[in-house]
Amino acid sequence: MKLARNLLLAACTLGAAATALAGEAEIRKNLPARIPQFPAIDEVTKSPLPGLYEVRVNGFQIYYTDEQGNYLLQGNLIDVKARKNLTEERIEKLSEVSFDKLPVNDAIKIVRGNGKRKLAVFEDPNCGYCKRFEKDMKTVDNVTVYLFLYPVLGPDSAVKSRDIWCSKDKGKAWGDWMETSAKPATAAASCDVAALQRNVEFGRKYNITGTPTLIFSDGTRAPGAIPAEQVEKQLTASKN
Repeated sequence: MKLARNLLLAACTLGAAATALAGEAEIRKNLPARIPQFPAIDEVTKSPLPGLYEVRVNGFQIYYTDEQGNYLLQGNLIDVKARKNLTEERIEKLSEVSFDKLPVNDAIKIVRGNGKRKLAVFEDPNCGYCKRFEKDMKTVDNVTVYLFLYPVLGPDSAVKSRDIWCSKDKGKAWGDWMETSAKPATAAASCDVAALQRNVEFGRKYNITGTPTLIFSDGTRAPGAIPAEQVEKQLTASKN
């Protein structure tokens, strides 16, 4: 009897796997054929909802379809019982960044107090929310901030980022600009600003779509100008 149960379980498992593979093959074949402009499919996986498949494209973009690729849905899949946005959770997981893999040599290092805690922030010098965030951050001590200049709001952002990056004291130039709008000296033409482009490429790769975006030492991220109290809470949590 035990052997029979094990064989039945194995057969069911293989059957489910075969169905999933067949569904993926149909989706990969049918969606591009029916929607020629549909992006290249990165991954097809079963969603928690029976009969519904997740289709991931462009790294972080999520669609849903049936196992034949006859219907296509775009939007959030909500687990109403658990009160969870499953689509948001999935995107957050996909765009998670390991702190030790951040290219910190392309950031401005700012140490406050003993600097034991760590935080990375992507900011645009023309971002009004970033200025509000920087004002709040003055109350946060004992932290090392890796500031990634992220000029995505327009050509002027690239100019200001270049001049700040090329300043003799990058941290002071950044602080003066954010606090009093004091412009740094114009950068010399010979200044190497390749780091700024690498920051933009890194942000695109990891779905950093707005500024400020905070990344804590445990890899969690927070989009937007969150208050200092929340920063403190998250720094404490990520340290444990």
